[in-house]
Amino acid sequence: MEMFGVHNPAIELATVGLGGAASVRYNFSAAALYEEAIRRGEAELTAQGALRAITGQHTGRSPRDKFVVRDINTDGEIWWDNNKPISPEHFAVLRDDMLAHAAGKELFVQDLVGGAEEGHALPTRVVTEFAWHSLFIRNLLIRPDTAALSSFVPKLTIIDLPSFKADPARHGCRSETVIACDLTNGLVLIGGTSYAGEMKKSVFTVLNYLLPAKGVMPMHCSANVGPDGDAAVFFGLSGTGKTTLSADPARTLIGDDEHGWSENGIFNFEGGCYAKTIRLSAEAEPEIYATTQRFGTVLENVVLNESREPDFNDGSLTENTRCAYPMDFIPNASKTGRAGHPKTIIMLTADAFGVMPPIARLTPDQAMYHFLSGYTAKVAGTEKGVVEPEATFSTCFGAPFMPRHPAEYGNLLKELIGRHGVQCWLVNTGWTGGAYGTGKRMPIKATRALLAAALSGELGQVEFRADTNFGFAVPVSVHGVDGSILDPRSTWADKAAYDAQAEKLVSMFIANFAKFENHVDGGVRDAAPGVKVAAE
Repeated sequence: MEMFGVHNPAIELATVGLGGAASVRYNFSAAALYEEAIRRGEAELTAQGALRAITGQHTGRSPRDKFVVRDINTDGEIWWDNNKPISPEHFAVLRDDMLAHAAGKELFVQDLVGGAEEGHALPTRVVTEFAWHSLFIRNLLIRPDTAALSSFVPKLTIIDLPSFKADPARHGCRSETVIACDLTNGLVLIGGTSYAGEMKKSVFTVLNYLLPAKGVMPMHCSANVGPDGDAAVFFGLSGTGKTTLSADPARTLIGDDEHGWSENGIFNFEGGCYAKTIRLSAEAEPEIYATTQRFGTVLENVVLNESREPDFNDGSLTENTRCAYPMDFIPNASKTGRAGHPKTIIMLTADAFGVMPPIARLTPDQAMYHFLSGYTAKVAGTEKGVVEPEATFSTCFGAPFMPRHPAEYGNLLKELIGRHGVQCWLVNTGWTGGAYGTGKRMPIKATRALLAAALSGELGQVEFRADTNFGFAVPVSVHGVDGSILDPRSTWADKAAYDAQAEKLVSMFIANFAKFENHVDGGVRDAAPGVKVAAE
């Protein structure tokens, strides 16, 4: 066995049934994993020194192939409307078959941690078939120092074997691809997919299960902190600006995707970033772009030209091109991954209907309502078959990763907001002056100015009006921002068309929230929108 550290991985892997592996590369460095990935033909070197890998048919997550073991411990804890069950018996067969498949293979092991706060951290052992997967997860999770590795004891083990093909009849799954989580015993099995993001999100799923029972709020959000210690978190689905808007040179980046909120403040779950690169440019996002030009970064499904230069405008393999890099590749990233209790919460949406204002202040009840709703909109061309704006509601801004019922997360968030006096804002980075196809995208300069005013406290001093449709408070005017965009209806040439769009969107919110009404109190139910057509 090849290893760094004083304990014997052969003995430890034998305890989970992997003692038959031909060899184990234990906690290999980035350089060693580069050599292995290139030697094995898994990936290639770019002109600038990054490692590029192609994932084949799976260029994104496979949520329909994700399962949770339904046993005596999880039966009453899991939100089964959102999570597919697998029986303990099927999981046991799957585990045994995957372990048999691993026999005689070269395996790579990384001992890592999910969670920057020691008392709530999840020591995680990741066993991979691919060297580049080992580098990917090494970049994404927190790397313990050498002393900690010598006594490392995992609470979660992930076994990731892309070449294994599941049998639905034998394993109780849907296809040859499977992501199966045994939350009771701390074991995740991933087979039939080369998409590395499944490992990262499996850790997030497990933390989303474990932490609420300890009174800790897991969040699918980015986070940063100002020079005065004023932390802010940014909830948002893909395409709303979660990564872009939290990357502020005047503030320290805590993390770009997953955080916890404990009795001590907020903490990053990860030690790296997994950023989208489609149409990435040095001008628009210089810090992220710079990470793609250096040794250690993994580029996923990025097209290279003949000189092995990345072409970030080429989406021929997938629009979901990515780069994975350690947090310290970002110049103003936090060294601890921690900050105090947030002063501000930002909920981001990209409203392609052109109805929502660019910013609105939320009460705690309204914040819980919009957190449980998790609204954004897809636009034409983003997915096959989408020809007009299409509402998307992903509860808690991350439904695929939520094992528990959304009300658990929502009630915990509302309680924390109230306890720490957090100011909440809804920010629309979508369309103004009309729906997608007629209006235009909200100016990023205006969004940044409004965010800066919210974070500085300036917005607390301005005049507000109650939004006609959603009831939340909207600034009437803000210094340095074109006042016309603050009233969405006024930006539409056809006011009747705006009213029709508003009625349509409000009805979607109401229909979506019906499944939560019996799980929230009257204040949250009263935060629902209702159309009241404005006077001309």
